[in-house]
Amino acid sequence: MSTTRKIAGAALAAAVGVSTLAACGGGKKDEGSAASGSPKSKTVTLVSHDSFNVTDSVLKEFEQQSGYTVKVLKSGDAGAALNQEILTKGSPRGDVFFGVDNTLLSRALDNGIFTPYEVKGLADVKPEYVLDKEHRVTPIDSGDICVNYDKAYFADKKIAPPQTLDDLIKPEYKNLLVTENAATSSPGLGFLLASVGKYGDEGWKDYWTKLKANGVEVVDGWEQAYNERFSGSAGGKKAKGDRPLVVSYASSPPAEVLYGEPQPAEAPTGVSTGTCFRQVEFAGLLKGAKNEEGGKALLDFLVGKKFQEDMPLQMFVNPVTKDAQLPELFTKHGVVIEKPETVAPGTIAKNREQWVKAWSSLVVK
Repeated sequence: MSTTRKIAGAALAAAVGVSTLAACGGGKKDEGSAASGSPKSKTVTLVSHDSFNVTDSVLKEFEQQSGYTVKVLKSGDAGAALNQEILTKGSPRGDVFFGVDNTLLSRALDNGIFTPYEVKGLADVKPEYVLDKEHRVTPIDSGDICVNYDKAYFADKKIAPPQTLDDLIKPEYKNLLVTENAATSSPGLGFLLASVGKYGDEGWKDYWTKLKANGVEVVDGWEQAYNERFSGSAGGKKAKGDRPLVVSYASSPPAEVLYGEPQPAEAPTGVSTGTCFRQVEFAGLLKGAKNEEGGKALLDFLVGKKFQEDMPLQMFVNPVTKDAQLPELFTKHGVVIEKPETVAPGTIAKNREQWVKAWSSLVVK
C-alpha cells in the first residue's frame, strides 16, 4: 500500500511488527572509492518511506548478481520523504526514490527530482499503471485504500457493516469511523479522493459535511488511526481503541492473519469494498544520483519477478507486472476491489491543493 504505500500504504507491514531495514547488506565494503556513492562505489542507496521492506534472501540475491550493496534510507511517511527529496533536489540523499504514489506524483514530477530511465522489464508492467510516458518514474506496486471494519463489533451489535461511501453517513454508523488527515497522510488523501471520484467536484464537500455530522474522527496518520483508534487491529485492541471503522487498505486483513498471535483461521477485519481508491506507487532515479548505474540496476530489480512476488507479504501491496503470482495467504484473506474510485493524475495535479485546503477548512477547523 505510500505509499507511501504503501503502503504507501503500504505502511501496514511496518506498523504490525515487521522489522525495519536501516541498511541492507551493510556488511560489505565499498569497492573502488572510499566514499559511498562515488562513481566507483558499489553501494546504491534507496530512499523510501518507512514501510519499504524486502526479504533478506531476495535482496542478497540481487546484491550477489549485480555486485552492488543496497543501503535503504527510510525517511518517514511518503509525503515527508518526498518533501525531503524536493528540498535536496540536485544533491539527493540517495540514488533511487521509492514510494511516491499517484496522489503526489505530479508534485514530484513538477519539481524535477527524477532523471528519465526506462527499466528493462517495462514490457512486463501492466500498461494501466504506466502513468508517466517520459519514464521519470516506474510503477512498482498498487493497492486500494478502503474502509476496514471490526467483524466482532458488528456481529455483537447485530449491525451489517457498511459497504459503500453512502453507508458511512447513515445514523447506525454515527461516531464509528476514524480517518487520517488528508493534509498529512497518504491514506487520508486517498479517502478524500475516493469521495471526489464518487461525488464529483461539486458533491464531495456536501458528503464530508454529512460525514462530519455523523461523527467522523480525524487523526494525523495511519499509525494512530489503525494501531491506536481502530478496535479491530491487534494494536488497536491493546490500545483499547473504540472505533470499529478505519480508513486503511484492502490488504489489511491478510496482515492481521499473518502477524496474529496465535494466527487466526480467518481475518478479524473486513473491507468495505465500495469505499476504495486505487493507489499506485512509483520509484525513480534521482537527479544528481552519485551512483546512477547502480540506481538503474536497482530499478530493474524492483520490477523483476523475484521482488514483485516478494512484495505482497512484505509490504502488503499488489505487484504491477503481468506474470507475478500472489501468495495463498494474500489471496485467501485479501479482497479484490473490482471497481475502485479513481481520479485522473492530471485532475489531481490541478486540484489537489485546493481540495485539501477546502477539506481542512470543512472537516478539521
